[in-house]
Amino acid sequence: MKWYKKVVFDNYANFSGRARRSEYWYFLLFNIIFACGFFVLDIAIGTGDPELGYGILYAIYSLIIFIPGLEVTVRRLHDVGKSGWFYFIVLIPIIGAIWLLVLLFTDSQSGINKWGDNPKSTLKNNEEIEKSIKQTENKQLEIKTEILTKKKENM
Repeated sequence: MKWYKKVVFDNYANFSGRARRSEYWYFLLFNIIFACGFFVLDIAIGTGDPELGYGILYAIYSLIIFIPGLEVTVRRLHDVGKSGWFYFIVLIPIIGAIWLLVLLFTDSQSGINKWGDNPKSTLKNNEEIEKSIKQTENKQLEIKTEILTKKKENM
């Protein structure tokens, strides 16, 4: 349930970053449970439309949850190293849907990719990365200082 809340409330329409497998699949599980609940509720209170096959509550829920569902899928694709535009692979009949499903089941790309940190990485790993970045920046600063000093000496 915490993953569902995270996707719907904390990351509503946030297409940047990465989403773990557990975040995606728990969101999908609770989405299906809630959608079935609204479908049954529509039938129970008589707001279901026999011609359409669903009712007003289900339709409203589907409209509200469309954006979070899309964004968690895009962030899941980012986690495996693919662009969000890769979602359109589903337009290829049969093979596209299978390919997307395989990507959604694939483990996270380790380390940092162009969409951010691996969400599975621990705080310790993040601290080590930050330390390494600071060391690199310090070395770059030293090199720039040496170059400027040599230029001033040559003038």
